[in-house]
Amino acid sequence: MKLPTELFQAAAEYRDWISSFLRIGEELVYLSQDDVKGIPLPPERVRDLVEQSLIAYSAKKTDMPSKIALHPLQDTFFHAMPAYVPELFAAGIKWGSCFPENRRQFGYPQAQGLIIFNDQLSGMPLAVMDCKYITEIRTAAVTYTAIKYLAPRDAVSFGMIGCGVEGRQHTKNSMTVLPNLSTIYVYDVFEDAADSLIADLQPGIGAKIVKAASYEELVKNSQVIASATIAKEGYDPVIKETWIEPGKTILLCEGHTLYEDAVFKRADKYIVDSREQVEQFVLYGYYPFGHPEIYAETGEVAAGTARGREHAGELIVGNNFGMAVEDMFVVRAVFDYALEHGIGARLPL
Repeated sequence: MKLPTELFQAAAEYRDWISSFLRIGEELVYLSQDDVKGIPLPPERVRDLVEQSLIAYSAKKTDMPSKIALHPLQDTFFHAMPAYVPELFAAGIKWGSCFPENRRQFGYPQAQGLIIFNDQLSGMPLAVMDCKYITEIRTAAVTYTAIKYLAPRDAVSFGMIGCGVEGRQHTKNSMTVLPNLSTIYVYDVFEDAADSLIADLQPGIGAKIVKAASYEELVKNSQVIASATIAKEGYDPVIKETWIEPGKTILLCEGHTLYEDAVFKRADKYIVDSREQVEQFVLYGYYPFGHPEIYAETGEVAAGTARGREHAGELIVGNNFGMAVEDMFVVRAVFDYALEHGIGARLPL
Protein backbone atom coordinates (compact mmCIF):
# COMPACT_ATOMS: atom_id res chain seq x y z
CA MET A 1 0.00 0.00 0.00
CA LYS A 2 1.39 3.38 -1.03
CA LEU A 3 0.92 6.84 0.42
CA PRO A 4 -1.85 8.54 -1.57
CA THR A 5 -0.60 11.52 -3.59
CA GLU A 6 -2.93 13.91 -1.76
CA LEU A 7 -1.28 13.03 1.56
CA PHE A 8 2.33 13.70 0.54
CA GLN A 9 2.19 17.34 1.63
CA ALA A 10 0.74 16.44 5.02
CA ALA A 11 3.36 13.70 5.42
CA ALA A 12 6.11 16.19 4.64
CA GLU A 13 4.69 18.64 7.17
CA TYR A 14 4.63 15.90 9.82
CA ARG A 15 8.25 15.07 9.02
CA ASP A 16 9.19 18.74 9.33
CA TRP A 17 7.50 18.82 12.73
CA ILE A 18 9.51 15.77 13.84
CA SER A 19 12.70 17.44 12.57
CA SER A 20 12.15 20.36 14.93
CA PHE A 21 12.74 17.92 17.82
CA LEU A 22 14.91 15.17 16.33
CA ARG A 23 17.82 15.00 13.88
CA ILE A 24 16.32 12.41 11.54
CA GLY A 25 18.98 10.13 10.12
CA GLU A 26 21.44 10.94 12.91
CA GLU A 27 19.62 9.92 16.07
CA LEU A 28 16.55 8.17 17.40
CA VAL A 29 14.47 8.35 20.57
CA TYR A 30 14.61 5.45 23.01
CA LEU A 31 11.58 5.09 25.31
CA SER A 32 11.83 2.69 28.23
CA GLN A 33 8.82 0.97 29.76
CA ASP A 34 8.71 3.64 32.48
CA ASP A 35 8.86 6.36 29.81
CA VAL A 36 5.93 4.83 27.95
CA LYS A 37 3.91 4.27 31.12
CA GLY A 38 4.48 7.89 32.13
CA ILE A 39 2.85 9.30 28.99
CA PRO A 40 -0.76 10.27 29.78
CA LEU A 41 -3.05 8.17 27.62
CA PRO A 42 -6.49 7.94 29.27
CA PRO A 43 -8.32 4.64 28.73
CA GLU A 44 -10.98 6.42 26.67
CA ARG A 45 -8.30 7.73 24.27
CA VAL A 46 -6.72 4.29 23.91
CA ARG A 47 -10.12 2.73 23.21
CA ASP A 48 -10.84 5.34 20.55
CA LEU A 49 -7.46 4.82 18.87
CA VAL A 50 -7.85 1.05 18.88
CA GLU A 51 -11.39 1.17 17.52
CA GLN A 52 -10.13 3.41 14.71
CA SER A 53 -7.35 0.91 13.99
CA LEU A 54 -9.77 -2.02 13.76
CA ILE A 55 -12.04 -0.09 11.41
CA ALA A 56 -9.10 1.04 9.25
CA TYR A 57 -7.77 -2.51 8.97
CA SER A 58 -11.10 -4.02 7.95
CA ALA A 59 -11.66 -1.18 5.46
CA LYS A 60 -8.31 -2.12 3.88
CA LYS A 61 -6.78 1.27 4.65
CA THR A 62 -3.67 -0.26 6.20
CA ASP A 63 -0.85 -2.52 5.10
CA MET A 64 -0.37 -5.33 7.60
CA PRO A 65 0.96 -8.80 6.79
CA SER A 66 0.00 -11.57 9.19
CA LYS A 67 2.27 -12.15 12.17
CA ILE A 68 5.43 -14.11 11.50
CA ALA A 69 5.87 -16.57 14.35
CA LEU A 70 8.76 -18.55 15.80
CA HIS A 71 8.23 -21.20 18.47
CA PRO A 72 11.61 -22.06 20.02
CA LEU A 73 10.21 -23.93 23.04
CA GLN A 74 6.91 -25.60 23.91
CA ASP A 75 4.13 -23.01 24.35
CA THR A 76 6.46 -20.06 23.60
CA PHE A 77 6.60 -17.66 20.69
CA PHE A 78 8.33 -14.75 19.04
CA HIS A 79 6.06 -12.61 16.86
CA ALA A 80 7.25 -10.18 14.20
CA MET A 81 4.40 -7.71 13.63
CA PRO A 82 4.85 -5.01 10.95
CA ALA A 83 2.20 -2.47 9.98
CA TYR A 84 1.82 0.67 7.93
CA VAL A 85 -1.03 3.19 8.27
CA PRO A 86 -0.73 5.72 5.41
CA GLU A 87 -3.26 8.24 6.72
CA LEU A 88 -1.50 8.27 10.09
CA PHE A 89 2.03 8.46 8.58
CA ALA A 90 2.86 5.53 10.86
CA ALA A 91 5.09 2.61 9.94
CA GLY A 92 6.89 0.20 12.21
CA ILE A 93 7.30 -3.27 13.59
CA LYS A 94 6.87 -4.96 16.95
CA TRP A 95 9.14 -7.84 17.93
CA GLY A 96 7.42 -9.43 20.91
CA SER A 97 7.70 -12.72 22.74
CA CYS A 98 5.97 -14.79 25.39
CA PHE A 99 7.86 -17.34 27.50
CA PRO A 100 5.43 -18.50 30.23
CA GLU A 101 8.15 -20.10 32.39
CA ASN A 102 10.22 -16.92 32.62
CA ARG A 103 9.09 -15.86 36.07
CA ARG A 104 9.71 -19.25 37.61
CA GLN A 105 13.03 -19.89 35.88
CA PHE A 106 14.61 -16.45 35.68
CA GLY A 107 12.44 -13.94 37.54
CA TYR A 108 11.57 -12.17 34.25
CA PRO A 109 8.08 -11.23 33.00
CA GLN A 110 6.65 -13.77 30.57
CA ALA A 111 5.97 -11.16 27.87
CA GLN A 112 8.43 -8.61 26.55
CA GLY A 113 9.58 -6.93 23.36
CA LEU A 114 10.40 -3.75 21.46
CA ILE A 115 8.78 -1.59 18.80
CA ILE A 116 10.67 0.25 16.04
CA PHE A 117 8.87 3.31 14.63
CA ASN A 118 10.05 4.65 11.26
CA ASP A 119 9.84 7.76 9.11
CA GLN A 120 7.60 6.71 6.24
CA LEU A 121 9.17 9.13 3.74
CA SER A 122 12.80 8.06 4.21
CA GLY A 123 12.57 4.77 6.09
CA MET A 124 14.88 6.05 8.83
CA PRO A 125 14.20 4.79 12.36
CA LEU A 126 12.69 7.48 14.56
CA ALA A 127 12.18 5.60 17.81
CA VAL A 128 12.71 2.34 19.63
CA MET A 129 10.40 1.76 22.55
CA ASP A 130 9.29 -0.90 24.99
CA CYS A 131 6.20 -2.71 23.71
CA LYS A 132 4.96 -4.39 26.87
CA TYR A 133 2.78 -1.59 28.22
CA ILE A 134 1.50 -0.60 24.78
CA THR A 135 0.48 -4.22 24.19
CA GLU A 136 -1.26 -4.36 27.58
CA ILE A 137 -3.42 -1.30 27.03
CA ARG A 138 -4.26 -1.85 23.37
CA THR A 139 -5.19 -5.53 23.92
CA ALA A 140 -7.66 -4.60 26.64
CA ALA A 141 -9.01 -1.85 24.38
CA VAL A 142 -9.73 -4.42 21.64
CA THR A 143 -11.79 -6.41 24.13
CA TYR A 144 -13.61 -3.24 25.21
CA THR A 145 -14.42 -2.48 21.56
CA ALA A 146 -15.79 -6.01 21.11
CA ILE A 147 -17.85 -5.67 24.30
CA LYS A 148 -19.29 -2.40 23.00
CA TYR A 149 -20.81 -4.11 19.96
CA LEU A 150 -21.20 -7.76 20.96
CA ALA A 151 -22.23 -7.87 24.62
CA PRO A 152 -25.63 -7.15 26.18
CA ARG A 153 -25.60 -3.48 27.20
CA ASP A 154 -27.38 -4.34 30.46
CA ALA A 155 -24.97 -7.16 31.45
CA VAL A 156 -24.49 -7.36 35.22
CA SER A 157 -21.75 -10.01 35.33
CA PHE A 158 -18.30 -10.17 33.75
CA GLY A 159 -15.72 -12.94 34.01
CA MET A 160 -11.96 -12.52 33.56
CA ILE A 161 -9.84 -15.63 33.04
CA GLY A 162 -6.20 -14.85 33.72
CA CYS A 163 -5.18 -12.36 36.40
CA GLY A 164 -1.78 -11.24 35.13
CA VAL A 165 -1.01 -7.80 33.75
CA GLU A 166 -3.48 -8.24 30.89
CA GLY A 167 -6.23 -9.55 33.16
CA ARG A 168 -5.72 -6.51 35.36
CA GLN A 169 -6.03 -4.16 32.38
CA HIS A 170 -9.24 -5.87 31.32
CA THR A 171 -10.73 -5.81 34.81
CA LYS A 172 -9.70 -2.30 35.78
CA ASN A 173 -11.83 -0.45 33.26
CA SER A 174 -14.51 -3.04 32.52
CA MET A 175 -17.28 -0.87 34.00
CA THR A 176 -16.60 1.84 31.43
CA VAL A 177 -18.09 -0.43 28.76
CA LEU A 178 -20.41 -2.45 31.02
CA PRO A 179 -21.80 0.24 33.33
CA ASN A 180 -24.42 -2.02 34.95
CA LEU A 181 -21.93 -4.55 36.29
CA SER A 182 -22.61 -5.74 39.81
CA THR A 183 -20.18 -8.68 39.90
CA ILE A 184 -16.82 -9.37 38.29
CA TYR A 185 -15.59 -12.95 38.54
CA VAL A 186 -11.87 -13.60 38.20
CA TYR A 187 -9.96 -16.87 37.95
CA ASP A 188 -6.33 -17.81 37.61
CA VAL A 189 -4.61 -21.16 38.03
CA PHE A 190 -2.28 -19.28 40.38
CA GLU A 191 -4.55 -18.30 43.28
CA ASP A 192 -2.21 -15.60 44.53
CA ALA A 193 -2.55 -13.76 41.22
CA ALA A 194 -6.33 -13.57 41.67
CA ASP A 195 -5.93 -12.54 45.33
CA SER A 196 -3.51 -9.80 44.37
CA LEU A 197 -5.77 -8.49 41.59
CA ILE A 198 -8.72 -8.24 43.98
CA ALA A 199 -6.69 -6.54 46.71
CA ASP A 200 -5.26 -3.98 44.29
CA LEU A 201 -8.29 -3.22 42.11
CA GLN A 202 -11.37 -3.66 44.32
CA PRO A 203 -11.03 -0.24 46.02
CA GLY A 204 -11.36 1.52 42.66
CA ILE A 205 -14.17 -0.57 41.14
CA GLY A 206 -17.86 -0.27 41.95
CA ALA A 207 -18.73 -3.86 41.11
CA LYS A 208 -17.83 -6.61 43.56
CA ILE A 209 -14.83 -8.70 42.44
CA VAL A 210 -15.25 -12.38 43.32
CA LYS A 211 -12.51 -15.00 43.11
CA ALA A 212 -14.05 -17.96 41.33
CA ALA A 213 -13.05 -21.38 42.60
CA SER A 214 -12.93 -22.88 39.11
CA TYR A 215 -13.30 -22.23 35.40
CA GLU A 216 -16.77 -23.72 35.66
CA GLU A 217 -17.93 -21.33 38.38
CA LEU A 218 -16.71 -18.31 36.42
CA VAL A 219 -18.17 -19.43 33.09
CA LYS A 220 -21.58 -20.37 34.45
CA ASN A 221 -21.98 -17.11 36.36
CA SER A 222 -20.70 -14.60 33.79
CA GLN A 223 -22.70 -13.12 30.92
CA VAL A 224 -19.56 -11.71 29.31
CA ILE A 225 -16.30 -13.69 29.53
CA ALA A 226 -12.85 -12.48 28.56
CA SER A 227 -9.64 -14.48 28.69
CA ALA A 228 -6.00 -13.46 28.56
CA THR A 229 -3.87 -16.55 29.11
CA ILE A 230 -1.13 -18.22 27.09
CA ALA A 231 -1.62 -19.59 23.59
CA LYS A 232 -0.83 -23.26 24.13
CA GLU A 233 0.12 -25.68 21.43
CA GLY A 234 -2.02 -28.78 21.10
CA TYR A 235 -5.58 -29.37 22.25
CA ASP A 236 -6.30 -29.67 25.97
CA PRO A 237 -9.47 -27.63 26.68
CA VAL A 238 -10.49 -26.87 30.25
CA ILE A 239 -13.87 -25.23 29.54
CA LYS A 240 -16.71 -27.59 28.58
CA GLU A 241 -19.28 -26.86 25.89
CA THR A 242 -22.05 -27.96 28.27
CA TRP A 243 -21.24 -24.99 30.56
CA ILE A 244 -22.00 -22.45 27.84
CA GLU A 245 -25.58 -21.17 27.76
CA PRO A 246 -27.16 -19.15 24.93
CA GLY A 247 -26.70 -15.40 25.21
CA LYS A 248 -23.10 -15.37 26.41
CA THR A 249 -20.38 -13.23 24.87
CA ILE A 250 -16.97 -14.93 24.84
CA LEU A 251 -13.93 -12.82 24.00
CA LEU A 252 -10.55 -14.46 23.43
CA CYS A 253 -7.00 -13.11 23.35
CA GLU A 254 -5.27 -16.48 22.87
CA GLY A 255 -7.19 -18.34 20.19
CA HIS A 256 -8.90 -21.68 20.83
CA THR A 257 -6.76 -22.61 23.82
CA LEU A 258 -9.26 -22.84 26.68
CA TYR A 259 -12.60 -23.98 25.23
CA GLU A 260 -13.83 -27.20 23.69
CA ASP A 261 -14.09 -26.88 19.92
CA ALA A 262 -17.85 -27.40 20.04
CA VAL A 263 -18.24 -23.99 21.72
CA PHE A 264 -16.90 -22.22 18.64
CA LYS A 265 -18.79 -24.38 16.17
CA ARG A 266 -22.02 -23.69 18.07
CA ALA A 267 -21.63 -19.92 18.12
CA ASP A 268 -24.30 -17.90 16.32
CA LYS A 269 -21.63 -15.39 15.35
CA TYR A 270 -17.90 -16.07 15.23
CA ILE A 271 -15.98 -12.82 14.84
CA VAL A 272 -12.22 -12.29 14.44
CA ASP A 273 -9.90 -9.31 14.23
CA SER A 274 -8.27 -10.55 11.01
CA ARG A 275 -9.44 -13.30 8.68
CA GLU A 276 -6.01 -13.48 7.07
CA GLN A 277 -4.24 -13.81 10.39
CA VAL A 278 -6.53 -16.61 11.58
CA GLU A 279 -5.75 -18.58 8.42
CA GLN A 280 -2.05 -18.05 9.09
CA PHE A 281 -2.40 -19.29 12.66
CA VAL A 282 -4.21 -22.41 11.46
CA LEU A 283 -0.91 -23.28 9.76
CA TYR A 284 0.91 -22.77 13.05
CA GLY A 285 -1.37 -25.34 14.71
CA TYR A 286 -3.39 -23.04 16.97
CA TYR A 287 -6.69 -24.31 15.55
CA PRO A 288 -6.29 -28.10 15.33
CA PHE A 289 -9.92 -28.57 14.22
CA GLY A 290 -9.97 -25.55 11.95
CA HIS A 291 -12.11 -22.54 12.69
CA PRO A 292 -15.85 -22.01 12.31
CA GLU A 293 -17.29 -19.95 9.50
CA ILE A 294 -16.21 -16.37 10.15
CA TYR A 295 -19.19 -14.03 10.34
CA ALA A 296 -17.24 -10.75 10.31
CA GLU A 297 -14.14 -8.94 11.50
CA THR A 298 -14.33 -6.84 14.65
CA GLY A 299 -13.57 -3.73 12.59
CA GLU A 300 -16.50 -4.46 10.27
CA VAL A 301 -18.84 -4.66 13.24
CA ALA A 302 -17.41 -1.45 14.72
CA ALA A 303 -17.83 0.31 11.37
CA GLY A 304 -21.44 -0.83 11.06
CA THR A 305 -20.90 -2.84 7.87
CA ALA A 306 -21.74 -6.02 9.81
CA ARG A 307 -24.20 -6.40 12.67
CA GLY A 308 -23.10 -7.03 16.21
CA ARG A 309 -25.45 -8.49 18.82
CA GLU A 310 -28.99 -8.57 17.46
CA HIS A 311 -30.85 -10.42 20.21
CA ALA A 312 -30.32 -11.58 23.78
CA GLY A 313 -30.10 -15.29 22.97
CA GLU A 314 -27.15 -15.13 20.58
CA LEU A 315 -23.97 -16.94 21.56
CA ILE A 316 -21.20 -14.71 20.22
CA VAL A 317 -17.48 -15.50 20.17
CA GLY A 318 -14.94 -12.78 19.44
CA ASN A 319 -11.46 -14.12 18.68
CA ASN A 320 -9.03 -11.18 18.72
CA PHE A 321 -5.44 -12.42 18.58
CA GLY A 322 -3.96 -8.93 18.29
CA MET A 323 -2.76 -6.89 15.33
CA ALA A 324 0.15 -4.57 14.63
CA VAL A 325 -2.12 -1.80 13.35
CA GLU A 326 -3.47 -1.47 16.90
CA ASP A 327 0.07 -0.92 18.12
CA MET A 328 0.82 1.68 15.43
CA PHE A 329 -2.16 3.85 16.32
CA VAL A 330 -1.07 3.93 19.96
CA VAL A 331 2.64 4.24 19.10
CA ARG A 332 2.03 7.33 17.00
CA ALA A 333 0.31 9.01 19.98
CA VAL A 334 3.10 7.94 22.34
CA PHE A 335 5.86 9.09 19.98
CA ASP A 336 4.32 12.51 19.33
CA TYR A 337 3.84 13.21 23.04
CA ALA A 338 7.36 12.04 23.89
CA LEU A 339 8.91 14.32 21.25
CA GLU A 340 6.90 17.35 22.26
CA HIS A 341 7.68 16.92 25.97
CA GLY A 342 11.31 15.82 25.72
CA ILE A 343 10.71 12.32 27.08
CA GLY A 344 13.20 9.54 26.41
CA ALA A 345 16.88 9.30 25.55
CA ARG A 346 18.44 10.38 22.25
CA LEU A 347 20.68 7.65 20.83
CA PRO A 348 23.00 8.08 17.84
CA LEU A 349 22.38 5.96 14.78
